[in-house]
Amino acid sequence: MSAFLPLTRSTTYSPAWFVPFDDFAGRVRTAGVEIQLDRFQDGGWLPLDDRAVRTPSGALAFPGLGRRGEPWTARPERHRARFSAAGYRPLYPADGEPFSATLVGVEFLVHPYDDTHPPAGPTAPRLVRFLPAVSFPCPPGLRTVHGAVVDASTRAPVANALVEARGQTSRDLTPWHERTLSDATGAFRLALRWEGEKATSEADEETFRLRAVEQPGRSGELVVRLPQDSTRRHVIEIREQQ
Repeated sequence: MSAFLPLTRSTTYSPAWFVPFDDFAGRVRTAGVEIQLDRFQDGGWLPLDDRAVRTPSGALAFPGLGRRGEPWTARPERHRARFSAAGYRPLYPADGEPFSATLVGVEFLVHPYDDTHPPAGPTAPRLVRFLPAVSFPCPPGLRTVHGAVVDASTRAPVANALVEARGQTSRDLTPWHERTLSDATGAFRLALRWEGEKATSEADEETFRLRAVEQPGRSGELVVRLPQDSTRRHVIEIREQQ
């Protein structure tokens, strides 16, 4: 895994452009983000030493990747980018794509080219969302719930499961969405910055409905009531859904 190069060479073409996005803060961030680039070769993934370039617009790119002599003799090659950042976990499916905990990077094709045989066309930036991890440094006073995601049958921990809660504020009906990813042991910690469901506007108890997803067709749900459940360890069971 390598650090980023400054923008000292042309980035007019890169086979992939990535925009790291802090889902908790709601803004683009490149500070502290690391990328490991791999190439699929001989039935497995081979780590590469290519270093990403940070562009003025906040994207991370690999200019020159795929440039070679006699490009017409070569075939496109599968690559993937794996991301990491302290206190965060990367959400690899693109917006609108089904979630799967098995995804471990963003895959893309690298087409060979040279100065007289340019690549087929430009590539669009790919947003990569970073969600707060269990180790995320929460601001003082931030309300969170914690627990684990497990398989309902085997009780084995489910790593990299998407844990989320949705709702809307009672005053102006503004929708909100909080989410995180479980770690290698199935543990999660989810921030709940917004108002939950209330029986009446004056009620102290708030209800939140947590949902964990491992992959399409495998999920689990749990109801959390605050403040009484704030210190409880919540276990979300993943099972097949009809």
